[in-house]
Amino acid sequence: MTPAMRMFVALVPPAEVVEHLDDFLEPRRAAADFRWAAPEQVHVTLAFLAQVADRHLDELVERLGRAAGRRTPFDVRIAGGGAFPNVARARVVWAGLDLDEHGRTELDRLATGARAAASRTGIAVDGQRFRAHLTLARLGRPAEVSGWVRLLDGYAGPVWRADRVALVASYLGEGPRGRPRHEVVEELPIGG
Repeated sequence: MTPAMRMFVALVPPAEVVEHLDDFLEPRRAAADFRWAAPEQVHVTLAFLAQVADRHLDELVERLGRAAGRRTPFDVRIAGGGAFPNVARARVVWAGLDLDEHGRTELDRLATGARAAASRTGIAVDGQRFRAHLTLARLGRPAEVSGWVRLLDGYAGPVWRADRVALVASYLGEGPRGRPRHEVVEELPIGG
């Protein structure tokens, strides 16, 4: 029997958008001993699925496709940032999204639809309520990061059209320096 796969459903910014963010962060990364996310792994997680059995994959893709098809594309940009659980004792530094009302609604509904598609397929969805963000760095121990959040508050990347979601497999320890390796299994159009 094949082991279950770790997967997630994500909104993945185009390469030029990630490059813009990477160019902004690159000269500043050495100032902190964080575990920085690789540019090719920057994404907005809509639903995290810790265990997806092979037998559920086709149905999951079909249901995700229907869920994404019910939404409409929207404009978005990476802008601002924050920290989890908070700036005083951060474990994660993240970038935010700048969305108009239509974009916020569509993104929230995409996340809800992705979670529902997984649940209806019989796959447990991990995580708490959806909070749109892109993880930039993880900290080995809690730290005060208000300077980093202020820096990110001054960042606004280029606008892009969110017109697809990705189903991504995550292979722990198979990437550079023991990080996860991500592989896009399927891309599904938003709005059919």
